[in-house]
Amino acid sequence: MARLRSRSASIFPGLLLLYVGVLLLLHNYRGFSIGHTLWRWWPLILVLWGAVKLYERTSAARAGEPASARIGGGEVALVIGLLALLGIVAGYEYIREELPGRLKDKIEINDIGDQHEYDFDVPAKSVPADARLTIRATRGDISVRPSDDAQVRISGKKYIRTWSESDADRMAPNVSAEIVPNGDGFEIRPSGSSGTDSRVSLDMELTVPKNASLTVRGEKGDVTVSDLSKPLSINTANGDIEVRDNGGDVTIDNRHGDIKVSDTKGNVKISGHGGEINVSGASGGLTIDGEFYGPIRADKIAKGVRFVSSRTDLTLSQLNGHLETGSGNMEIVDAQGNLSLRTNSYDVTIENATGKVKVDNRNGRIELRSPSVPKEDIELTNSSAAIDLSLPENSSFEIVADCHSCDIDSEFSADSLKKTSIGSDSSHLEGRYGNGRGLKITLKTSYGSITLRKTSAETPPTPPTPARAPARASIPKAPAPPSVAKPPQN
Repeated sequence: MARLRSRSASIFPGLLLLYVGVLLLLHNYRGFSIGHTLWRWWPLILVLWGAVKLYERTSAARAGEPASARIGGGEVALVIGLLALLGIVAGYEYIREELPGRLKDKIEINDIGDQHEYDFDVPAKSVPADARLTIRATRGDISVRPSDDAQVRISGKKYIRTWSESDADRMAPNVSAEIVPNGDGFEIRPSGSSGTDSRVSLDMELTVPKNASLTVRGEKGDVTVSDLSKPLSINTANGDIEVRDNGGDVTIDNRHGDIKVSDTKGNVKISGHGGEINVSGASGGLTIDGEFYGPIRADKIAKGVRFVSSRTDLTLSQLNGHLETGSGNMEIVDAQGNLSLRTNSYDVTIENATGKVKVDNRNGRIELRSPSVPKEDIELTNSSAAIDLSLPENSSFEIVADCHSCDIDSEFSADSLKKTSIGSDSSHLEGRYGNGRGLKITLKTSYGSITLRKTSAETPPTPPTPARAPARASIPKAPAPPSVAKPPQN
């Protein structure tokens, strides 16, 4: 009697469960984007499935059990079910984070009928010069500027959407704003049906004491604040934010909209989700914590930049130039002090970083250019992309460079600087260049390349030689006039 062989179970379901479980854990504890990963990398499941079945079929053929490696209905159902689970998680991410803001700007259930416009004014209210003020708004733009006296004034436009003008005229008197005491400060808010009727929006223009501490909370509408001297906090759900010439710290939490901050005397902190960010001229530091899909620009940030998202972790000690991210590129120019960056899928360009540089990237090129001789260590780590480092030809450094499945090309040569091949396709460069120890350079990548280039040393411009003053031509003196005899005095 032939001995019956037991059919071996496939290992693919277990591997697939491990893969999906890791993705869900990263999503829960690290803010990992399931949607982005699923969109780009879902074919890996098919690749893994095929590789496992090929291995199992080969093993089964050797064991005389070719039928044991067939794809079963249970495996197909498992793949479809887990893909559906990941799709549900990705859909929930999109609905929770992106869809509300994008749809709110385009589809409003109550955006029907005709819009009617009315002016409104609120009587001025005296408050302390350093009052704590809170503005709460539902729909409409908010504009705040300073006042020379200790009063709050409100004026603006109210918009009412109805089918007929008579209905709007009847609603208009009940639409306004008010200033009421709130704890140790004052609250400015819509009154009447302004805050409850979605057919009504209120654009408010406010003047407040320059030394007031201001908090703005809005649901839908743009916010503009300028020329205040104390800390400012803005929290909005939908709408653009602009802050100019603020004398204190600025804290912004936004969900959907662009943010622009210029010429502030304190720190700037931005969090949430949104579009474009543009910050310039801050005497403090800049912190960005969140997911922003538009370009991010920062110029002249005296106390550095901290940028944290699911994709990027960046720390700059000081930014005398500019930082810009967008369209798969990140550019950093004139970063004084230390620079630390961990990111992926960005082409990173760094120019004139004077402190210690540490970059860890994946799937994007790293290019570092130093016009002057660097004095601090450089560490660049990459994967599946190239590293390009340009240094002045009079630099001194110790280097260790490893290129897995790629080559190293160096314009620097010295007896103590040696390049060796590892296997048939990998390279290693190690040694010293120049006089003295210099800095330490560590470069590592795979499936890309490493290039070291020479640049001309930056020399200070020679001061112009002061031009000599032209010699004065000798001018002959005019002859003295003849003396005239004075008449005798009586």
